[in-house]
Amino acid sequence: MSESAEVDSYLRPENPGGALAKQYLDLLLRAKRREASELVLGAVEAGTSIKDVYLQVFQPVQYEVGRLWQRNEISVAQEHFCTAATQMVMSQLYPKLFTGSRSGHHLVTACVSGDLHEVGARILTDFFEMEGWDTYYVGANTPEQSLVGTIFDQEADLVALSATMIVNVPAVASAIEAIRAELPEVPIMVGGFPFLQNADLVREVGGDATAVDAAEAIRIGRELVEARASG
Repeated sequence: MSESAEVDSYLRPENPGGALAKQYLDLLLRAKRREASELVLGAVEAGTSIKDVYLQVFQPVQYEVGRLWQRNEISVAQEHFCTAATQMVMSQLYPKLFTGSRSGHHLVTACVSGDLHEVGARILTDFFEMEGWDTYYVGANTPEQSLVGTIFDQEADLVALSATMIVNVPAVASAIEAIRAELPEVPIMVGGFPFLQNADLVREVGGDATAVDAAEAIRIGRELVEARASG
């Protein structure tokens, strides 16, 4: 599917957290960053779990921001503002992530070379952290050799690669090829908008799996690691 293809809104009021997500995005699009932050932090204080905030607010809002930008309904500046604001709120929640027992598993997450949109990868990484994984978040625009060295140094059980635009999908394939050449046994998940729209891209780039959201990624990631251990 091309990036210009029609995609329905990711914010649906009937979905869990849909009303909160819509209110949060509306505030961001009106440049009310402080109010948006207070909305989310207030929801957490009122009992909404951080996992639900990540899965039902941050993730669909970021998908929706990307959709609106691709449809030229918001500017690059607005997209950057919304992304930076969400990163700020996530940083305020970050100290609350380290509350559970540790699984002993290690995840390395990176955005491939040329990809500068890192919030989706950060959301995924934080979700794994909440599930007890030890995570190493590399961030945006990661060169292949640096990525391979990090995976080796961190003794990663699982690698997650992100690309938010179709133009960066070849970089995913190239990164996977580089990883396989040095660390052929490490399972690799891929994600981002192109893979959300076309799951067949996983096989084309040589990845092991993708997921529709962070919760599914946890389940699939665990299965990949267990399969490697038993194989």
